Amino acid sequence: MFNQDWKYLFTSFDGRINREPFWAGVLLLIGANIVLAILGSILGMIFGPLQYLATIGSLILIYPAVALYAKRWHDQSKSGWWTLVALIPLLGAIYLIYMLGIKEGEPAANQYGQNPLGGTVAA
Repeated sequence: MFNQDWKYLFTSFDGRINREPFWAGVLLLIGANIVLAILGSILGMIFGPLQYLATIGSLILIYPAVALYAKRWHDQSKSGWWTLVALIPLLGAIYLIYMLGIKEGEPAANQYGQNPLGGTVAA
């Protein structure tokens, strides 16, 4: 297992991360959204307008997701703005999953920092 600085992972747009902390962050964000959806349903049954608190919470989680994606794009020697590729229906999501979740990062240092794995990555 890895020892991750969660604050850095979800708040900073600087640096690079490899696939392991990326997937850990994605799973944590998915879990948070599931919890928010359940809470929204429960609160919505008690008092209707409270269901929107879950929606607001989910919108707030966009910031940590984009910070996570930006660092992973940096590992590919690309700007974090590449996250916008997800707006292309279907193909954008497939490309995003491949580039961020499957493809290895650049083996050498780039303009965003050193290789997060330390050494070189096998091609």
